[in-house]
Amino acid sequence: MAQTIKRNVEVVVISGSQKGKRGKVLSVKPGEKVVVEGVNVRKKFERKSQEKPEGGSVEREVPIHYSNVMLAERFDKRQKAE
Repeated sequence: MAQTIKRNVEVVVISGSQKGKRGKVLSVKPGEKVVVEGVNVRKKFERKSQEKPEGGSVEREVPIHYSNVMLAERFDKRQKAE
């Protein structure tokens, strides 16, 4: 299957707990995973370091499988047809 989902393209999540959310693809990871802006955000706890002396929690986008997203323009066409 050819992947048409590339970086900086708007997508819509079509399944899972984040269903219906839209966002821009930030990166495509090996193993058929994509990171979408504002979708599947989790808290990550970081250790203290020189860059972040307090440490603490940071919210980050976590990769999701590319089969759970669809190009936004294709999704909109499908919604109009129904």
